[in-house]
Amino acid sequence: MAGEVLVDALPYIDLGYDDPGVREAAIAMVEEECRRYRPTKNYLEHLPTLNTTAFETELMAAEFERIQNRLPMEPLSMKRYELPPPPAGKMNEVSAWGESVDNSMAQLEHQAVRAMNLELMAEYGCEMWKSYLETLVTMQAKCQARLAEVKKEIQDVNWARKTKQTQGGEKLRSLEAQWVMLVSKNYEIEQACAKLEEKIYHKKMQLNAFGTTAKEQ
Repeated sequence: MAGEVLVDALPYIDLGYDDPGVREAAIAMVEEECRRYRPTKNYLEHLPTLNTTAFETELMAAEFERIQNRLPMEPLSMKRYELPPPPAGKMNEVSAWGESVDNSMAQLEHQAVRAMNLELMAEYGCEMWKSYLETLVTMQAKCQARLAEVKKEIQDVNWARKTKQTQGGEKLRSLEAQWVMLVSKNYEIEQACAKLEEKIYHKKMQLNAFGTTAKEQ
């Protein structure tokens, strides 16, 4: 078929790969082919167009836009952690004091939630950590099992390749020995034919000489 490449290398059978300069020559050939190779077909064209904004939130979109426009990042606001009193001009306004009280209550609730989280962690943190470690151990076991399967598959492929190449190598050596034997036989036949032709030539010469002598007599 057109476009097929005949691979005539048998790494498990062929010799000479460790000779000086062989590796460098192979690398040079690969580099030369990489320089000449220009793919003309998009091998991903059968796949749908990648949607890069599928998981993009409004906050992420705004941040990406800021990065694209090379704008500086806004500094972290620490206002929510402060308890400022009303401004000097609003010290007698009830609404201003109400905002300050609401802010203090929000911060107090935040600290109460933090304290509750610390208590929950102190009570259940060890068990949660153990559960997390058990999950990690299970995942590690699955990954190691899959890794062992992949290694076995690779080993099976290499073993099958080696077996096939070994069988091919034995057949090639047998055919090569047969070829050498046939060439040797052909050479022996050619030598025998040459000797026979030489003998026939000498016989003819002797007959011619004998016939000439008989005529003279």
